[in-house]
Amino acid sequence: MIRLALDAASSRCTVALEAGGAIRARHLDGPRRHTREVLGLVEDLLGEIGGGPRDITRVLTGDGPGSFTGLRVAAAVAKALCWNRPEVRWATAPSLLIRAAGHVPPSGGTALALSDALRGDLYAGEWRFSTGEVEAIGGPVRTLRPEELAGHRAEVVVGTIPDALLAAVRAATGREPITGDVALPDARALLALDGRPGGVVEVTDPSSWQPLYGRPAEAQAVWERTHGRALPDPSYHAG
Repeated sequence: MIRLALDAASSRCTVALEAGGAIRARHLDGPRRHTREVLGLVEDLLGEIGGGPRDITRVLTGDGPGSFTGLRVAAAVAKALCWNRPEVRWATAPSLLIRAAGHVPPSGGTALALSDALRGDLYAGEWRFSTGEVEAIGGPVRTLRPEELAGHRAEVVVGTIPDALLAAVRAATGREPITGDVALPDARALLALDGRPGGVVEVTDPSSWQPLYGRPAEAQAVWERTHGRALPDPSYHAG
């Protein structure tokens, strides 16, 4: 069995392949490169083991929130692999959970993962990691102001946080956040989540599944203000 893991919700597109217990990984930075180059990353990894797309029987993707384009790219790859191939199983995990999983100590603990939601807000998700299990704390990923993080006392705080919000995050959480490139998602952490209770969610209907965008794009917000009516909710999430 070959497992492919992919997350393109952030400025980094990260891909990992597991075959025979060996894991290979690649990434590229720059959101405008995701669409053009993601398939090349997958082909390179398959080429290293002498395999092809039809050898993949398990696909894992980050389901957001994050870049509209990046999330669609990852979903398109997964849907293509599942097309007319019932033997391929697909599962997803929040992109923030992938960040958190990459920084929790092997002994476990709690991690608060954050990313920029623009307009002074942050996407936030918190999880408790114990032996073989992952538990969401406080519900699903949500959009918060930095001051609303007060009371979160996770051992690890990690994420892409605008410089203007860093001081407020430090004050609210009492922690020094892990930021920069090391805080970006790593598809190898997504592979590790697979099989852990609470780690991933199986996609039951690949044809209708949509990513968790988190909130409307700025272009949609401007359109709605201009025309005085709402467009369909892009954060709809089908399983």
